[in-house]
Amino acid sequence: MATKGIIKAIRSNVTEVEFLENQPNIFDVLTDPNDPSVQIEVISSAGDQRYFCFILRGEKKITRGTEVISTEKPLSIPVGDTVLGRAFDIFGTPQDSGAALSTKTIRPIHTGERTSIEETIIPSEILITGVRVIDFFTPILKGSKTGLVGGAGLGKTILLTELIHNVVETKATNKQNKANKTVSVFSAVGERSREAQELLENLKDSGVLPSTTMVIGQMGENPAVRFRTASAAATVAEHFRDSGNDVLFFIDNMYRYSQAGYELATLMRAIPSEEGYQPTLPSEIGTLHERLVSNKTAHLTTIEAIYLPSDDLQDYSVRSTFDYLDSYIVLSRDVYQSGRLPAVDLLDSNSSALAVDVVGERHFNLYLETKKILESAKEIERIVSLVGLSELSVEDQKKYKRSVLIQNYMTQNLAVAEPQTGRPGVFAQVETTLNDLEKILSGSFDDADPDLFLYVESIKDEWKNSGGDSAAPNSSALEESPIAISTEIEENQPKTDPAAIPMVLSDNEAKKIAAEKLAVKQRKEDSRTIEEKYKTTLLSNAEVAAKTDISEHLENKATEYTPTKMDSDE
Repeated sequence: MATKGIIKAIRSNVTEVEFLENQPNIFDVLTDPNDPSVQIEVISSAGDQRYFCFILRGEKKITRGTEVISTEKPLSIPVGDTVLGRAFDIFGTPQDSGAALSTKTIRPIHTGERTSIEETIIPSEILITGVRVIDFFTPILKGSKTGLVGGAGLGKTILLTELIHNVVETKATNKQNKANKTVSVFSAVGERSREAQELLENLKDSGVLPSTTMVIGQMGENPAVRFRTASAAATVAEHFRDSGNDVLFFIDNMYRYSQAGYELATLMRAIPSEEGYQPTLPSEIGTLHERLVSNKTAHLTTIEAIYLPSDDLQDYSVRSTFDYLDSYIVLSRDVYQSGRLPAVDLLDSNSSALAVDVVGERHFNLYLETKKILESAKEIERIVSLVGLSELSVEDQKKYKRSVLIQNYMTQNLAVAEPQTGRPGVFAQVETTLNDLEKILSGSFDDADPDLFLYVESIKDEWKNSGGDSAAPNSSALEESPIAISTEIEENQPKTDPAAIPMVLSDNEAKKIAAEKLAVKQRKEDSRTIEEKYKTTLLSNAEVAAKTDISEHLENKATEYTPTKMDSDE
């Protein structure tokens, strides 16, 4: 006998259904016997014989008093090889231009099954991503969970796409067998339709779409659909994992998952908890993440974008997600505005993989030394912004200069951004990164121009003496008496017209332009430093004379500072 119910109340996408006889199971799908397109999911008890239910679709086709029946089955979606290269929603409806998906193999999005402790494996193998800043500062373990944390417009989605491109395409190029095949599952939770379309096109252009599945719950969908999109995508990922495929599982965006749950909880009149979020938020996030684990069959690696409302790392939704992450990559607005991409905050980001027994002693020691340099430079950065680099001690100047070199070196051209930037992407090798950082930390490039380190594949030895206005000055070159230094470029010296600079420069042209600019800056800096030193000497002599009361024995000389006459004034 079918389980029948009557709709008693409707509040947006949440309804209360009363069952007088047989009671439904949680997660059962209800439908209108006269219109099968109506789908309602049972969620929780609302009182005696009443249940709260999510209206997944058909909300405009039902009213109070409508009779519904239980299908006695949870919502199911297509899985398997048939969904590779496709984009669809939680109902299995294609969101691309392809044909309808085969329903030969389907799987419920709520299985109730969890990987046993005996079958679960502990992540210990590094996943090489080809993104320099990630592989060095926040290495990702196969089977771990990583968060890309940042505010709006900082590049979370483009970085996710780059990881798909680098990992999946690299493994496909190596022609690994089916047992080692890597597939990607992308869960677009609350994505703008424009962003989902752009992502689909980027995946197609980069050649990784055939190994990728997209489950889309667009921002315009009702909160119930957006909320269930993550669970549907997790179901697809679990099936691939159990079939022996290594899986990269991406969620964009975890904050919108929490937001959809908040909207539904409000409609169910749940009493809000901390910061206004639904009281069930920690359990909802925990239930989702507990499904995303590796077993002895294959790895399931999760990388999730986490939006920061108002760039606030202390938001309750964000903090609730952090409990389940093995590493987190923080994207900084300050770094983004400085033009260094990917805009990763090197100090705020962290990974549990940074241990000697995982990354190796060499990598670990280099990380500690690099982090120490960056922390020291951060402390003196405000001093530099106020009084300049020349006021620091020689040792602090070295630390600051090396920190700039490190930060610039961590920039990288991304393959999926090549159509926008016009610059070919780089797959950074970890060994090259370690070698280059050893050279920077040894001081071999203390006199190099930091701009040369931006967006390079590797550093070159000929940069060692390229100069730069931020390089630490050589104190032995300063004389005790003032000297005349020309701050102008000689008339007969060849100049480069900035308006005539081509869009693409050769290495020699770029070096020539940089050398001209740096020569002028260095001459002005040297002139200013020497004159300030001479002024200080004169004033100090006057103070000594006054304190020792011997000023009457000195010649009557003016102590005012007179600017040194420059060659250019003649």
